[in-house]
Amino acid sequence: MSDFIPTGIQLSYLVASSLFFVGLKQLSSPATARNGNLLASVAMLLAIVATLLDRQVLNYEMILIGIAIGSVIGVVSAQKVEMTAMPQMVGLFNGFGGAASALIAVGEFWRYYQKFQEPPLDTTITALLGILIGGITFTGSLMAFAKLQGLVTGRPITFPLQQPVNALLFGGFLVGSVYLAFNPLNTPVFLALTGVSLVLGVMFVIPIGGGDMPVVISLLNSFSGLAASAAGFVVMNNMLIVAGALVGASGIILTVIMCKAMNRSLTNVLFAAFGTGEGGGTTAVAGDMGDKTVRSIDSEESAMMLGYARSVVIVPGYGMAVAQAQHAVRELADQLDRLGVEVKYAIHPVAGRMPGHMNVLLAEANVPYEQLYDMEDINAEFDRTDVALVIGANDVVNPAARDNSASPIFGMPILEVDKASHTIVIKRGMSTGFAGIDNDLFYKDKTMMLFGSAKDVITKLVSEVKQL
Repeated sequence: MSDFIPTGIQLSYLVASSLFFVGLKQLSSPATARNGNLLASVAMLLAIVATLLDRQVLNYEMILIGIAIGSVIGVVSAQKVEMTAMPQMVGLFNGFGGAASALIAVGEFWRYYQKFQEPPLDTTITALLGILIGGITFTGSLMAFAKLQGLVTGRPITFPLQQPVNALLFGGFLVGSVYLAFNPLNTPVFLALTGVSLVLGVMFVIPIGGGDMPVVISLLNSFSGLAASAAGFVVMNNMLIVAGALVGASGIILTVIMCKAMNRSLTNVLFAAFGTGEGGGTTAVAGDMGDKTVRSIDSEESAMMLGYARSVVIVPGYGMAVAQAQHAVRELADQLDRLGVEVKYAIHPVAGRMPGHMNVLLAEANVPYEQLYDMEDINAEFDRTDVALVIGANDVVNPAARDNSASPIFGMPILEVDKASHTIVIKRGMSTGFAGIDNDLFYKDKTMMLFGSAKDVITKLVSEVKQL
């Protein structure tokens, strides 16, 4: 019996790991994502139960209290947090994960310190890695949350010699780590290294604009996984090592996908202080913008163009998410379908604030999956599209990324809505996107601006289309 429990625990970890792999695979498609999330949740439950059966667990009461408190926080957050605030919540959760991993490393160091025993060199190294990655993840994620939440400016925060200062801090951590490897019970040095890791997290994030925070959050998500893996090596828990490695790998893959979608390197995102991080510009309406002319249209004219079109491609963006207009958009699509109009949705990889943001919003409104098209699949169809309806998207439909080599976003893949026969853009005003640059699409001959809040405008369109 004494041999059965450890064997059963390891077998449970093996099953949980397999379920994690299958769950991650299913999360790659909207059609299977819900089931994938369920499988991953079952895997985590199995891993937790198996760990609680480990004879090394000393205090079940505190663990159960922690699970209860965390479950309540998770349920309330899932119900209360708006989809537009999802990146902030993910950032917070990343930070808490990094903090937990760092605390495990601190706890392991403290355990040896209380016994006046020098920890093995491999334990010291993994503990220091856990503190470095976990500390950076914790304070970096808190800073990313603050930028997205508007608690601090979304603009890049820079100062002279910023990168040399960061290099000096990191070099200091390495030197202190080497010293601690030979003097592992030196508590002041250990605490100093913990403090340096926390400062590095802040310094890592502040020079990055708010528009790039989703990329940073994805990268920090990868860091939190690596920190968890390091913690797994510290406490010799195979499940923690595997789960952390999966989170680390998936986080870095997502980061690469986002950078590719913006045609920017990760180093450019981290060190270029790109964009304003806040939508700027004016809120002007139709008329002359210098030597550029903006053409406006009202809801009645727009409804007629949409209702008598053969094909309409809807392009959702962050403006739709902010206005929570996805249900009204679905109703508009239903009305157009009633009139025999073919309706499709074009999804840019970085539309919104996270990859899949638009997919989740549209799924919430029960938009059929088969109507959702990725950028690579839909771009070839804009030439044959009668009307492209852009709802709150900006940089991801800016033709300057394709045509203007001097533009900061030149080379970024875009949804080529300007190739449609007509383009209707729903926006509150003429403000810029997160890149902080003007959108050439707004001044094209075939583009008409429909000004107003996305939800209000779409509701009016629905009303007008019903009368056709």
